[in-house]
Amino acid sequence: MCTYILFLTGLSAWLYARPANGGERSPSSFLFKRGLFLLLLEVSLVNLSWFGNYQTIYLQVIWAIGLSMICLSFLSKLPQTVIAIIGFIIVFGHNALSPISFQNDEWLYPIWTILHDRGFLLTEGLIKIKVSYPVLPWIGVILLGYSIGPIFHHKFTSARRIKTLIALACTSFIILIVLRSFNIYGEELPWALQDTFVKTIMDFINFTKYPPSLDFLLLTLGIGFLLLVLFEKYSAEWMNILKTFGAAPMFVYILHLYFLLILYQIGLNVMGTNQGEYFGFSSLYQVWLGTIILTMLLYFPTKFFAAFKRKSSNRLLKYF
Repeated sequence: MCTYILFLTGLSAWLYARPANGGERSPSSFLFKRGLFLLLLEVSLVNLSWFGNYQTIYLQVIWAIGLSMICLSFLSKLPQTVIAIIGFIIVFGHNALSPISFQNDEWLYPIWTILHDRGFLLTEGLIKIKVSYPVLPWIGVILLGYSIGPIFHHKFTSARRIKTLIALACTSFIILIVLRSFNIYGEELPWALQDTFVKTIMDFINFTKYPPSLDFLLLTLGIGFLLLVLFEKYSAEWMNILKTFGAAPMFVYILHLYFLLILYQIGLNVMGTNQGEYFGFSSLYQVWLGTIILTMLLYFPTKFFAAFKRKSSNRLLKYF
């Protein structure tokens, strides 16, 4: 999911800079301010929602999005071709940096932990800080999203855009299959034949996400390109549900975290722990059932907020 968010964030930034009904404008200021806003949300509302306390601050997906947006706010001033090249080099080259590591007493350790190796920035004191989402690969993804913007310009025909997206998807899958089949590059976890076909497939697509490996990004980007084709070619009633959630993504993200926190505390106090020291689901079907129910419960509050945001002149609301 993070792949799609960062990629579409970059694409949205390109479209923001080139509105169909006006002249070009710089996206730098908006990206920088929104990036700072997301960093603030991550260390405040989002972190409080995980366990209801601040014993450890986890720098996760919102942190990665915010920091990537801040980087794009500066890099967006570069020529489009240069941005594409930098994004391509980061996405395809960051796995080559895996052998590099630093001890926590070395001055480069905090920088490298933020960029490439997840770990603790602070392990002692009142509050601990852990980087769960190293940002370097995600910076590459947001740059590629910004680079693909021109094919979504209103002067670019739909048929040509679909053809381009299908070509990108096929290219992503072909590169993935070649690299993964021979364990050449792009994933630190090699795959091997298992005792069943299903287990072999599971091992083949068992990719690293923290940070995301090249193979993980190739798979998710390839699927994302095909989804963009689907949304371009087809329109169905059920897609309005996606549009509703997409109209207020930050609102629904924060709302669902606190909704889950409240439900967790209720379950913990009523039924006690059943997963070690925690309370949780014991089977996969319960996870999917809970997801469906939660989505239904959040739909109407999100629809209401999205409509309110469209009508409101409050500038802060646009960040949600």
